[in-house]
Amino acid sequence: MSAGPLVLGIESSCDETGVGVVRGREVLANVIASSVDEQARYGGVVPEIAARAHLEAIRPALERALDVAGVGIAELDAVAVTAGPGLAGALMVGVGAAKALAVTTRKPLYGVNHLVGHVTADQLHGVGEEARPVELPTVALLVSGGHTSLLLVRDLVDGVEPLGETLDDAAGEAFDKTARLLGLAYPGGPSIDRAAQGGDPAAIRFPRGLTAAKDRDRHRFDFSFSGVKTAVARHVERAEGDVAIADVAASFREAVVDVLVTKALDACRETGVPRLLLGGGVVANRRLREVAAARAAAAGVQLRIPPFDLCTDNGAMIAGLGARLVEAGVAPSGAGFGVDSTLPVGRVVVA
Repeated sequence: MSAGPLVLGIESSCDETGVGVVRGREVLANVIASSVDEQARYGGVVPEIAARAHLEAIRPALERALDVAGVGIAELDAVAVTAGPGLAGALMVGVGAAKALAVTTRKPLYGVNHLVGHVTADQLHGVGEEARPVELPTVALLVSGGHTSLLLVRDLVDGVEPLGETLDDAAGEAFDKTARLLGLAYPGGPSIDRAAQGGDPAAIRFPRGLTAAKDRDRHRFDFSFSGVKTAVARHVERAEGDVAIADVAASFREAVVDVLVTKALDACRETGVPRLLLGGGVVANRRLREVAAARAAAAGVQLRIPPFDLCTDNGAMIAGLGARLVEAGVAPSGAGFGVDSTLPVGRVVVA
């Protein structure tokens, strides 16, 4: 068994209730309860429904995680919980549960940053697996339904610098909305991935937001996906029911992937950091992984992608970040901290 602090982590920033137990960098348990099937009825995440689903799932997930890890609450060295960013109501459920657990057991409590948790995920490994050492600094591209961010990570505890973020729709959100336009199922990422098979990614030249020369000074590393979503809507309208769905899906996906990878590798060049880490649920997209791997190799950039179950929102990454904070001697959060739906990435732990 690896050395290091034994930490339980709780994640509830969106529609997945995650509880993980980590010892050092070794994942002992990673339990995820998703409300995606319920959200699919509405074509997207409804905050009130997500919060209610967290309330129903949090206790069984906690019990299951401790059981899988084979540890008791009294053995924990600390508890960590996502304090932001995310949906306020959903975050409150996780933070409330973590506070109750910490108070009753008298364990240190860390309210941590969800985005930095995604970066931490790449350092974790399963029981009996080899460690995954990460050389820092690294550029991190985090892509999910709620976030699209480029970060420069020099140190997980106090060296995370935002380079750019989405100015409107996140990439995952754009996938969901475009899938709806094409009559495909929610969540949009997997649906568009399936629909794009056999399609021509060059059939339609959809716009690449914020990549023009005029955007370079102000928005070099920022993202915008509302334009490509609108372009798909107009294309569907003009087609008047005769839509080549495979071609539209493949062309849309190619536009989004092109922007993500181009800006990420540009950030590597600008910062002089030849390492790129991908994180977030959209990393499950097959085309994104393929293009990132090919273009990173051509650019001489080392590409890192955590195991899929650590890419999506999960409690293990939050526990892993908590363990890093304990090891670094960072003071726990005060009992009165609240959730922050727009918590800046530079704040790794809340006071």
